[in-house]
Amino acid sequence: MPADTDGSTVRRPRMTQERRLDLLNVVLDVLGEVGYEALSMDVVASRARCSKATLYRLWPGKPQLVAAALYETRPLRVEEIDTGTLRGDLQTMVGVLGSYEDRATALFAALGHAVLVDEDLGNVVRKSMLDPWCAELIEVVDRAVKRGELPSRPAAADFLPQLLLSAVVTRQMFEGGLADSDYHTRCIDDVLLPALMHS
Repeated sequence: MPADTDGSTVRRPRMTQERRLDLLNVVLDVLGEVGYEALSMDVVASRARCSKATLYRLWPGKPQLVAAALYETRPLRVEEIDTGTLRGDLQTMVGVLGSYEDRATALFAALGHAVLVDEDLGNVVRKSMLDPWCAELIEVVDRAVKRGELPSRPAAADFLPQLLLSAVVTRQMFEGGLADSDYHTRCIDDVLLPALMHS
């Protein structure tokens, strides 16, 4: 910690949670615009109007910064969703993800190749973002088991995160348009629920 001219310690003000989220949203904006390879701490610092030292004080490098941005700004907070039924929980989850679909599609396109070729990025994204997020999603199924809707956790629960993300981010590629509420409902009733209820 730096010292003032009289030898006393200078304390840096702590970053507020609001400022942290603003900064992480800038990371996602830059990522969607230029891709992972062209994203740099310099660019983020300039856009977020902060110093590179601030970024490195909070995150050791670009992979950790991007993973934090993806996880901490996620629109879906599973712990806040409990409608009382598995179908209701799934509908709410898909609806929330759907409202984020345009941005999510761009982000996954920007990250897809980078995760495959950058081992450090892939490891950090899986450990810091995907693994905890997937565990949160599967908790919805575990709650259904506790309520008695399911006799036990079905094997299909392991694929729930992949299926949810695919339903949200791939329709634009396959059909040229974003998913609407009818598409989300059909995905739940025709794919997700049958897989979870009968596996």
